[in-house]
Amino acid sequence: MATTTSGAVPPPPTQADPYALRAEDTRPAPETFRGRLRKLGPGLILSAAVVGSGELITTTSLGAKAGFALLWLVIISTAVKVWVQMELARWTILTGRPALDGFRDIGPRIGRLSWINWLWIGMDFAKMFQRGGIIGGTAAACSILLPIHGGALSVASLTIWAVIVTAAAVLILQTGKYHVVERVEVIGITLKTVITVGLALALPLTAFGYGSADLAEGLSFQIPAGTVGIALAMFGITGVGADEMTTYTYWCLEKGYARWTGPDDGTEERARRAEGWLKVMRLDVGVSWVICTLCTLSFYTIGASVLHPQGLVPEGNDMITTLSHMYTDVLGPWAQYLFLAGAIAVLFSVTVASSASVPRLWTNTLGLLGVIDWHDLRARTRTIRILTWCLPPVWMCFFLWVQSPVLMVQIGGIGGGIFLLAVVIAVWRLRYTGVPPRFRANPWLTAALVISSAAIACLGVYAVLDTLGVTPGA
Repeated sequence: MATTTSGAVPPPPTQADPYALRAEDTRPAPETFRGRLRKLGPGLILSAAVVGSGELITTTSLGAKAGFALLWLVIISTAVKVWVQMELARWTILTGRPALDGFRDIGPRIGRLSWINWLWIGMDFAKMFQRGGIIGGTAAACSILLPIHGGALSVASLTIWAVIVTAAAVLILQTGKYHVVERVEVIGITLKTVITVGLALALPLTAFGYGSADLAEGLSFQIPAGTVGIALAMFGITGVGADEMTTYTYWCLEKGYARWTGPDDGTEERARRAEGWLKVMRLDVGVSWVICTLCTLSFYTIGASVLHPQGLVPEGNDMITTLSHMYTDVLGPWAQYLFLAGAIAVLFSVTVASSASVPRLWTNTLGLLGVIDWHDLRARTRTIRILTWCLPPVWMCFFLWVQSPVLMVQIGGIGGGIFLLAVVIAVWRLRYTGVPPRFRANPWLTAALVISSAAIACLGVYAVLDTLGVTPGA
């Protein structure tokens, strides 16, 4: 071990704070496409979180109920949100501040927080149902695959497996390190994409094939009667939702995009460095969008092709059994085991992603409320670990109380859809208060953001009117 000239052992290097911008941490962004690919990561974590409950449960249920008629909504749902996500991430990289910190700048304030922060808190309580539903879906798949203390899907078996799933997710995340989350989720999203897209592409070779007429029906921009509720939930939960957009800013910070950009010292060097890391972020978002779109379309197509003709709609704890028909009816009874393994991988990776991200957001909220010092690395790390132990068991209890994964996921999806409107408002305000003109001069990105915001606003208004019992156009 090296010593100083006086013979004393030097202190160990301090841990780099991913939420602090220091000039000594800056580094130039890669200039080649291959170099940028090597710096991807936050979007892959986001893809693993997105391609789970929304796609496996809500999107497949929508396909089972509506057939191909709402295929267009799947495409719009995944396409329109990424521009808002990209805009919010740009603000974070340039300022070094996470989303919830920025939301507090959007008045009016209620106490120490903005109305958007309070709306996020309310939305997150709704999301607890969704996360509980994900734990329940994972437990149901495990219970069918290997019943414990009773038959498959018995109360005892579901309870034991829910405890095991929750404990496993918490234990995986005890280090609290970003790279642990990234590695787990990259493996998960790779398996999800290969299995799901492969099955969807193979359907035309089976008795449940689809053709050009089905696809044409799916692009007719209609909403069949009786599907509005689940369609709104799907728009809120598929693709990148409001909570994922918010979470993405934290992963960008922990990956290092903002830290490597460095504090704004007004120099041209810093501006060029920022432009380089923003290009990496946009590629990260683009790759994530492609993965989400492919998987979402695949889940919807499978539900529309296999479940809809048979009148099978996933409901209650029988959801997993119903969904397994997507594989067994195409490949044979043996494929139930393949489906169960895939379902466990899909849903468990979402549980891990949520168990990693939500404690960070709540820790930031406690910091904004003055309960802890968010800028104190030790206090922040300790609080994140405590919440990682405490929050997943709460979500599990929500499942054991409600015991309906589909309904629970839809509740979370509707809550996310409402919060999405607030995020759009925040993004436009932060764009003109925290992003220098140089970084918002691209007319194409601005046009895409305008279209994205308008689409989200229209769907949001439609959702509110539908909730109030008012039929638009009637």
